[in-house]
Amino acid sequence: MQRRDFLGAAGAALGGLGLAAAPARAEAEAEVRWKMVTSWPKNFPGLGTGAETLARYIGEMSGGRLTVHVYGAGELVPAFEVFDAVEQGVAQMGHSAAYYWKGKSPTFQFFSTLPFGMTASEMSGWMYKGGGLELWEEAYRPFGLIPLPVGDTFVQMGGWFRRELRGVEDLQGLRMRIPGLGGEVLRRAGGTPVNIPGGELLVAMQTGNIDAVEWVGPWNDLAFGLHRVADYYYYPGWQEPCVVTEGTVNRAAYEQLPADLQAIVRIAAQAARLDMQAEYMAHNGDSLATLLGDHDVELRRYPDEILAELRRHALDVAEEVAAHDDFSRRVYDSYRGFQAKAQEFVRVSDQAYLEATRG
Repeated sequence: MQRRDFLGAAGAALGGLGLAAAPARAEAEAEVRWKMVTSWPKNFPGLGTGAETLARYIGEMSGGRLTVHVYGAGELVPAFEVFDAVEQGVAQMGHSAAYYWKGKSPTFQFFSTLPFGMTASEMSGWMYKGGGLELWEEAYRPFGLIPLPVGDTFVQMGGWFRRELRGVEDLQGLRMRIPGLGGEVLRRAGGTPVNIPGGELLVAMQTGNIDAVEWVGPWNDLAFGLHRVADYYYYPGWQEPCVVTEGTVNRAAYEQLPADLQAIVRIAAQAARLDMQAEYMAHNGDSLATLLGDHDVELRRYPDEILAELRRHALDVAEEVAAHDDFSRRVYDSYRGFQAKAQEFVRVSDQAYLEATRG
């Protein structure tokens, strides 16, 4: 009896300190259920599965206190309405890419990728340690959204073409699926950019509505069967040296979460980003070998003449976006400043090492 009374008194004392009461509060706390809308087909390799991974990490790390149901493109909202859906509270989270929202502000494109811009590792440095993420948050704040990097594809491929590219003249009149600033660069080089969702690419090529398409890389391109509608596969992906996949979070919904769940959302986003990068590195090599060995795809490098022409237009396009307003200039100067420092190191590290391995 005395022992029982002692334990009861001790429990009451700990409860007064907020120690013993913590598990009880966690059990009593209502489960929060969120929706995530995406711009990708449900469970599409890398991009669609990356959204599922993020949702799973949030659920596991929170012990089920915060669960996220993922909707593929078109299931709840169309692929290109993700930003608006999260802003309006139709869903609490989105999984997409910032360059799709250039109609909101052309500056948003700097937070996804820039033609002839930074690679995935360089973008990570800028985002997390170079002020890039703070600028991104400032850009989305008027829309009531919080942006989070949740993935990356590394340097993408240059695209699939029905005919061989020999010189700049082959870009004239070329109808190509290519989004973002890369599309504007192609336009100035004489082509016609077309922006359509990933799920419509195969049909668009089969029907001749477009002459070429860039999607992601070998893993995703093989999954879509793009080798069945074009013979020539070009590299490098000048238009997308990386693509920061974004997780958008409705700010009002986020601020209703307790501090530990807010932290879980942010840390889960970083974990999902690492997971997606590892997946692409693991699968792209095998998929490229399959395309070349089993499907007789013609792998070609862009002619130097074409790359030089595209690079010239890319610099002009980026400068024009930077001149849009003072904020755009701040973002662009921050981006280019970090890129210059990072690439000087890359030149004597990664680049020099890869050259050395070739003998």
